Amino acid sequence: MKQPAIQVYRDRHLLAEAAANHFVDQAHKNISRHGRFNVALSGGSTPSEMHQLLATKYADSVDWNRVDFFWGDERYVPQDHPESNYFMAKNTLLDHIDIEPSQLHGIAVDLAPDEAAKAYTRTLRDSLGDAGPSLDLVFLGMGDDGHTASLFPGTRALKDTQNWVVANLVEKLDTWRITLTAPYINQARQVTFLVAGENKAIALRKVLEGPCQPERYPSQLIKPMNGQLLWLIDLAAAGQLQILEGLILE
Repeated sequence: MKQPAIQVYRDRHLLAEAAANHFVDQAHKNISRHGRFNVALSGGSTPSEMHQLLATKYADSVDWNRVDFFWGDERYVPQDHPESNYFMAKNTLLDHIDIEPSQLHGIAVDLAPDEAAKAYTRTLRDSLGDAGPSLDLVFLGMGDDGHTASLFPGTRALKDTQNWVVANLVEKLDTWRITLTAPYINQARQVTFLVAGENKAIALRKVLEGPCQPERYPSQLIKPMNGQLLWLIDLAAAGQLQILEGLILE
């Protein structure tokens, strides 16, 4: 298991630029390797600026008809709801590039939670096959409680080692989420966290430099088996890291 790479940027705009470049680089590498690029997107505000850069500045840098889009997790709301991760990605990226509907593999939130999880497992199997690693790149965010995807502290999904996708009841939010499990994320060729904002600083220090407590800080579960783990962080989020010196990039 490889050690994670950590890159710190002075602000969230430079972070978004680095993330967009990383997307383009991974697209080129995987299309060259096996003819397609299978990427799982994350929700939240941090990736939206990356999406906008990909849809504008870098729109001609990717062979979009060779990219398949998946999601690491989804809120249990309709796909046209403002809080939907699918909706955010369509608004900021997918509606602005030349792709076919068959390239979008969203989570079927019109089904009951457990059925939605089973259906997305079938989607992954049908699209990518049974052999891992299957996803080329998984983008993840991290909450100020240390959660990632919809793997929240103290929830049952943290202990699931059998399934690829599960319905996870998040009691503190009084809602269901559909999420990839940590073991499935850890099969990916490349996993990249995008973390921005001072409100993430304490949790980030706990995740990267604290003792292993994945029940409290689920982001610690993300340890790719044979792939690479990359943390792209802005300076505000990295402010409490002891290893900060020497990591800041222009």
